[in-house]
Amino acid sequence: MEYKEWILQSEKELDVAKYNLNGGKMESGIFFLQQSAEKALKSLYIKKFKSLLRTHDLVILASKLNAPKQIIEYCKELTPAYSYTRYPDIPKVEDLELKISDLIKFAEEILRWVKKNI
Repeated sequence: MEYKEWILQSEKELDVAKYNLNGGKMESGIFFLQQSAEKALKSLYIKKFKSLLRTHDLVILASKLNAPKQIIEYCKELTPAYSYTRYPDIPKVEDLELKISDLIKFAEEILRWVKKNI
Protein backbone atom coordinates (compact mmCIF):
# COMPACT_ATOMS: atom_id res chain seq x y z
CA MET A 1 0.00 0.00 0.00
CA GLU A 2 1.37 3.35 -1.04
CA TYR A 3 0.21 5.21 2.07
CA LYS A 4 2.38 2.94 4.25
CA GLU A 5 5.48 4.01 2.32
CA TRP A 6 4.61 7.66 3.00
CA ILE A 7 4.21 7.12 6.74
CA LEU A 8 7.51 5.23 6.90
CA GLN A 9 9.22 8.10 5.07
CA SER A 10 7.64 10.53 7.53
CA GLU A 11 9.13 8.60 10.46
CA LYS A 12 12.56 8.53 8.79
CA GLU A 13 12.48 12.26 8.15
CA LEU A 14 11.55 12.97 11.75
CA ASP A 15 14.69 11.05 12.75
CA VAL A 16 16.75 12.97 10.17
CA ALA A 17 15.35 16.24 11.54
CA LYS A 18 16.36 15.40 15.10
CA TYR A 19 19.80 14.23 13.97
CA ASN A 20 20.41 17.50 12.13
CA LEU A 21 19.11 19.62 14.99
CA ASN A 22 21.32 17.78 17.49
CA GLY A 23 24.25 18.40 15.15
CA GLY A 24 23.57 22.13 14.98
CA LYS A 25 22.18 22.08 11.44
CA MET A 26 19.10 24.09 12.32
CA GLU A 27 17.74 24.94 8.87
CA SER A 28 18.09 21.37 7.61
CA GLY A 29 16.56 20.02 10.79
CA ILE A 30 13.58 22.33 10.60
CA PHE A 31 13.09 21.56 6.92
CA PHE A 32 12.89 17.85 7.71
CA LEU A 33 10.40 18.52 10.54
CA GLN A 34 8.14 20.14 7.95
CA GLN A 35 8.74 17.28 5.53
CA SER A 36 7.94 14.69 8.18
CA ALA A 37 4.61 16.36 8.91
CA GLU A 38 3.86 16.79 5.21
CA LYS A 39 4.48 13.15 4.39
CA ALA A 40 2.46 11.97 7.38
CA LEU A 41 -0.51 14.06 6.29
CA LYS A 42 -0.12 12.91 2.69
CA SER A 43 -0.12 9.31 3.90
CA LEU A 44 -3.52 9.77 5.50
CA TYR A 45 -4.75 11.73 2.48
CA ILE A 46 -3.71 8.90 0.14
CA LYS A 47 -5.40 6.32 2.36
CA LYS A 48 -8.59 8.35 2.57
CA PHE A 49 -8.89 9.72 -0.98
CA LYS A 50 -6.80 7.24 -3.03
CA SER A 51 -4.83 10.09 -4.59
CA LEU A 52 -1.94 12.41 -3.79
CA LEU A 53 -2.52 16.11 -3.16
CA ARG A 54 0.56 17.93 -4.44
CA THR A 55 1.12 20.78 -2.02
CA HIS A 56 3.63 21.77 0.63
CA ASP A 57 0.93 23.60 2.59
CA LEU A 58 0.26 21.56 5.70
CA VAL A 59 -2.80 23.63 6.58
CA ILE A 60 -4.48 22.72 3.30
CA LEU A 61 -3.70 19.03 3.83
CA ALA A 62 -4.87 19.03 7.45
CA SER A 63 -8.04 20.94 6.59
CA LYS A 64 -8.98 18.49 3.84
CA LEU A 65 -8.47 15.69 6.37
CA ASN A 66 -10.73 17.41 8.92
CA ALA A 67 -7.90 17.55 11.41
CA PRO A 68 -8.61 19.00 14.85
CA LYS A 69 -8.00 22.70 15.36
CA GLN A 70 -4.82 22.04 17.37
CA ILE A 71 -3.27 19.99 14.55
CA ILE A 72 -4.09 22.77 12.09
CA GLU A 73 -2.40 25.26 14.44
CA TYR A 74 0.73 23.09 14.47
CA CYS A 75 0.57 23.00 10.67
CA LYS A 76 0.46 26.81 10.56
CA GLU A 77 3.73 26.91 12.46
CA LEU A 78 5.49 24.27 10.36
CA THR A 79 4.31 25.17 6.85
CA PRO A 80 6.56 28.23 6.37
CA ALA A 81 9.64 26.11 7.14
CA TYR A 82 9.46 24.62 3.65
CA SER A 83 10.30 28.01 2.13
CA TYR A 84 12.40 29.88 4.67
CA THR A 85 14.82 26.99 5.16
CA ARG A 86 15.33 26.43 1.42
CA TYR A 87 15.46 29.82 -0.23
CA PRO A 88 17.92 32.56 0.75
CA ASP A 89 15.65 35.39 -0.42
CA ILE A 90 12.86 34.56 2.05
CA PRO A 91 13.11 36.32 5.41
CA LYS A 92 14.27 34.06 8.20
CA VAL A 93 12.23 33.52 11.32
CA GLU A 94 13.63 35.44 14.26
CA ASP A 95 14.70 33.51 17.35
CA LEU A 96 14.40 30.25 15.47
CA GLU A 97 16.37 28.34 18.06
CA LEU A 98 13.84 29.31 20.72
CA LYS A 99 11.10 27.63 18.65
CA ILE A 100 12.91 24.37 17.90
CA SER A 101 11.51 22.35 20.78
CA ASP A 102 8.01 23.54 19.84
CA LEU A 103 8.51 22.65 16.18
CA ILE A 104 9.71 19.16 17.12
CA LYS A 105 6.62 18.72 19.31
CA PHE A 106 4.36 19.92 16.49
CA ALA A 107 5.83 17.46 13.98
CA GLU A 108 5.60 14.62 16.50
CA GLU A 109 1.98 15.45 17.35
CA ILE A 110 0.99 15.60 13.66
CA LEU A 111 2.60 12.21 13.07
CA ARG A 112 0.90 10.78 16.18
CA TRP A 113 -2.51 12.09 15.05
CA VAL A 114 -2.05 10.63 11.56
CA LYS A 115 -1.07 7.22 12.94
CA LYS A 116 -4.11 7.23 15.18
CA ASN A 117 -6.35 7.98 12.19
CA ILE A 118 -4.78 5.83 9.52
